[in-house]
Amino acid sequence: MTDTPGGGAPLTPNEAAVLRAAAAAPEVVAALAPRAGLRPDQAQSSAEGLVARGLLAREEEATVRLVITDAGRAQAEQGVPELRIRRRLEQGPATIQEAQDLPGLDKATVGAAFGALKKAGLVVVDGPRVSAAPGGGWAVHEAREALLRRLADAPEGLDPASLEPALLQDVEARLPAKRGKKGGEPFERQEARVRRYALTPAGAAARAGLGGPSSGPQVAQLTPQMLKDGSWRDASFRAFNVAHPPYTPSARRNPYRAFLDQVKQTLLALGFEEMTGSVVEPEFWNMDALFLPQFHPAREIHDVYFVEDAARPGEHVFAREIEGGALEPVALEHEGEGRSGSRGWNYAFDRRRTRRLVLRSQGTVLSARALQAVKTPGKYFGMARCFRYDDVDETHAPDFFQIEGIVSSERTSFRHLLGLLELFARQVAKAPEVKFVPAYFPFTEPSVEVHMRHPELGWMELGGAGIFRPEVTRPHGVESTVIAWGLGLDRMAMVALGIRDIRHLFTNNAPDGLGSLRLK
Repeated sequence: MTDTPGGGAPLTPNEAAVLRAAAAAPEVVAALAPRAGLRPDQAQSSAEGLVARGLLAREEEATVRLVITDAGRAQAEQGVPELRIRRRLEQGPATIQEAQDLPGLDKATVGAAFGALKKAGLVVVDGPRVSAAPGGGWAVHEAREALLRRLADAPEGLDPASLEPALLQDVEARLPAKRGKKGGEPFERQEARVRRYALTPAGAAARAGLGGPSSGPQVAQLTPQMLKDGSWRDASFRAFNVAHPPYTPSARRNPYRAFLDQVKQTLLALGFEEMTGSVVEPEFWNMDALFLPQFHPAREIHDVYFVEDAARPGEHVFAREIEGGALEPVALEHEGEGRSGSRGWNYAFDRRRTRRLVLRSQGTVLSARALQAVKTPGKYFGMARCFRYDDVDETHAPDFFQIEGIVSSERTSFRHLLGLLELFARQVAKAPEVKFVPAYFPFTEPSVEVHMRHPELGWMELGGAGIFRPEVTRPHGVESTVIAWGLGLDRMAMVALGIRDIRHLFTNNAPDGLGSLRLK
């Protein structure tokens, strides 16, 4: 290693190479690495080490670019749907179906475009016939079509701030929503962070004391093979400063892991029993046992991840059986012939489909299983990692932790449930403000959502709760009242740990690093 001028831990050969190559003006690693003779990842790591020593200064800039999607590329080639509708109507009046017959576009995109044109008065519907309205009003659509063609030729995208206000407003309206299934949006916003490094005065002084470049690669360890073939005679060994105090790494528990353990210990201390289960479950326990009808939208692939048969791509994997003899009582509840006396959902329950395997999408699956052996009175909790399609942003992730719980008692009421929920929000999440909002879930009645206020992000949903319907409890022989809740542990941790982005729970790239997080 190379001694750091003025003392301190020795520089590694890579750090010395980066220090020699660094300039006074800030520059990105891609420009710095070739001069240092290193790969970009090596130069990046060494530059960060020099920043920690105060020898390099780091500047970080967030950039936002507008890029074209596959749907937008198709519109750049064939035209945006609004102008294609206009070109069709310029040939003469047409029926609504003829005006919306645009090959290459999905019906939802065309329907939305036609509805917007009708609302803006650019097309006139007279009975079954449609015609283009006279006059202007098409400028924003023409500008969007021109923009798409520019983006198709710009692999790195464009800066949204460079767009005209009217066009920017049109673009913003067509960006993908933060949540839900993406459709045919032509644009996409991409965010990136660019880091630049420059010499500090201390770095310039340290570089002056380094001398010339090293003579070549240095060997850090003498190996048996080098002794055997004699190559050690020609090797240049890295120097070690044995007088320097050895580095003793200090460790601490991950803040989020500590938070989860704290929540678990709190519930165990309150006398709750823990529920556990697999992340892979049959549809039966994940949905059907919770009185979720088989035609419910949550069954779609964009909400639930199905397990694919590796031997037969595109085919589902099925559970061999539904344990505990629960299949038939639950199926009869759906068909309106169950023990609860409910009229059910008025359809023929598919007893094969219910065995399809999915990734657990909600922690309530643990409660559904627990009902087979629930005690009255009894109280149970589970901490479940769940998987559900979602776009990643400050408060959403495709996999998340949920705290699930049920209390079974002849004397339990909805007021008890609200009290427990407020206790969770205030004592566990440290939420300064809590409110309850009426909600609907197929498996509880009455139902409620819990919302808490994040100091920076404002109100956000914490989870849902309610009293299990008889259609959920009676098939398992449970006659008592059962209150249930499922709350997002990740969001609770955001408030408790004082962070504003859910992704910072699982990364080292938080603004101040995860080491700055402290349990309150």
